[in-house]
Amino acid sequence: MNINVCKLIPVTRNLIIIIRSLNTNVNVTQRRFSSLSRTKNVFGLGNKTYEHYNEVATYVDFRLEQLGATRVFECGLGDDDANIEDDFITWKDKFWPAVCDFFGIEGAGEDVSIRQYKLTEHVDVPADRVYTGEIARLHSLVNQRPPFDAKNPYLAAVKVNRELHGPTSERSCMHIEFDIEGSKMRYDAGDHVAVYPVNNSELVEKIGKICEVDLDTVITLTNTDEESTKKHPFPCPCSYRTALTHYIDITSNPRTHVLKELAEYCSDPADKEKLKLMASTTAEGKALFHQWVTNENRNIVHILEDIPSLKPALDHLCELLPRLQCRYYSISSSPKLHPTSIHITAVVVEYKTPTGRINQGVTTTWLKNKHPTDPPSYVPIFVRKSQFRLPVRTITPIIMVGPGTGIAPFRGFIQERDTARKEGKEVGDTILYFGCRKSKEDFLYRDELEAYVKSGTLKLHTAFSREQEKKIYVTHLLEKNKDEIWDVIGAKNGHVYICGDARNMARDVHNILLKVVQEKGKMTELQAADYIKKMETQKRYSTDVWS
Repeated sequence: MNINVCKLIPVTRNLIIIIRSLNTNVNVTQRRFSSLSRTKNVFGLGNKTYEHYNEVATYVDFRLEQLGATRVFECGLGDDDANIEDDFITWKDKFWPAVCDFFGIEGAGEDVSIRQYKLTEHVDVPADRVYTGEIARLHSLVNQRPPFDAKNPYLAAVKVNRELHGPTSERSCMHIEFDIEGSKMRYDAGDHVAVYPVNNSELVEKIGKICEVDLDTVITLTNTDEESTKKHPFPCPCSYRTALTHYIDITSNPRTHVLKELAEYCSDPADKEKLKLMASTTAEGKALFHQWVTNENRNIVHILEDIPSLKPALDHLCELLPRLQCRYYSISSSPKLHPTSIHITAVVVEYKTPTGRINQGVTTTWLKNKHPTDPPSYVPIFVRKSQFRLPVRTITPIIMVGPGTGIAPFRGFIQERDTARKEGKEVGDTILYFGCRKSKEDFLYRDELEAYVKSGTLKLHTAFSREQEKKIYVTHLLEKNKDEIWDVIGAKNGHVYICGDARNMARDVHNILLKVVQEKGKMTELQAADYIKKMETQKRYSTDVWS
């Protein structure tokens, strides 16, 4: 039998892969295949910017050994902060020969490309049976039924879309409000809202033109594995245009396995060798991929443009490219104040690449043009629950650290605390550390925050990094306010919340907290670390960060 199976088991933030086999043509008896289930082969997907890097993968590997599994090859750990696919391929290339040697299997040589889906082009499908862009099960607004989730998002009307940056700012940050009245959707301050985006129509048109395909051709891609539970890679039947617009990721950097498959479509031998080299595990190939794809930030459209002899079959391209994923945003409102709407705060992503092209964020560029209209402008959304929560007792003091759009969930927190205060409840100190470049350009929600300060709800510390010769960040303010921090987390058993950049800001804040506990709490370094760890366990120290 041919083995080309990977079993995926999602666990919390890590994705543990118990490898039963890989895409290699090998003939194995059923007895030998069954014995694979008693062996230990683990590859974990993680990110080193997180504290518990690949902890679940390491634990599963350890437990399998405890339970008597036989190790065939060492545990592999992938780092998404670097190049996770490179980590996997490097591990796989050593793993599979070890498996063949362990089971006495003779390999069939190099990996063989096997198409997973069969193409059918339609000419007579009724229009009402063709998917035209709505996500998942949706065909029209009439069919919407709760509960709403990833497979059944709610088409929410845009109530508000206003600019948060000042007129002199060269960037753009949007405050958007989605109408959820009548949807029965519920959210809490600190939750996330997922937004399903739509790809830029110009990029879609370029792909159709380069591949010389009529984008309005209606197709179905059907899984050739009859036992698979995934019949189609995306809702079918649909047109190529719909697939490329709503379901396929055409703006991220393609992985090496995509380049390897595309190489076969090059009519120029030099182009073919270049793509095959970048898809290889050689030092030269890795360096070229890192420079040409990653550093110069080429997406599939750029690659098709820069390699003129590359004319792939569009159905194969649709199969190879990953699905277009929803984007998650911290909700920047409280249901206590806004029960029928969900607010988000999003910077419009736009930057120039080393090749001179202008890359734009898929979701924020699309949302930028979504304004209140009649008929309404709709966006597919759903709510993802979070553990980022205010303390149950309003008297508990809190410190929030949220520079830039990291302020988003804290706007909801402040609204909630202000509502409680107006209801006559005793509310503890609500302290916010906010930072941006310039007070007149990107001081998000300035009027609101200053009003909360004036009313006594909020204590605000601000850092404007570019208003003086030496840059000042929120971390500098925290360093100066160690007494205030210790008063909250030490004397008053308060909570600390961090939202924003995981790679630098969150790590620096964590180190400052350790220093505060050590200095003000008169503890050793180990005792301080234990104190912070206990705060995490008690959910008194929470982070909502991204890299």
